[in-house]
Amino acid sequence: MLRDRLFDHPRLLMFIAFLLLLFGVVMPFLMVIHVVASTFFWNFLSYGASILGLLLGIISIVASQPGRKKKQDQDDFHR
Repeated sequence: MLRDRLFDHPRLLMFIAFLLLLFGVVMPFLMVIHVVASTFFWNFLSYGASILGLLLGIISIVASQPGRKKKQDQDDFHR
């Protein structure tokens, strides 16, 4: 499934998290300098992108821990 593929590639997950966090910072800045109109949709979208990027970043850091794969392989071996 998609979830398993993303957890197998934590760098891709980290890149997606970085893009979401970048969007969550750039959009409010553009709204403050009046390049983009400040609407509820853009405010909600930038806030959601920031939170989702933060959560995906934390998940990708946990998924990239070196002991995770080794322990999973040992559990599969003992079954």
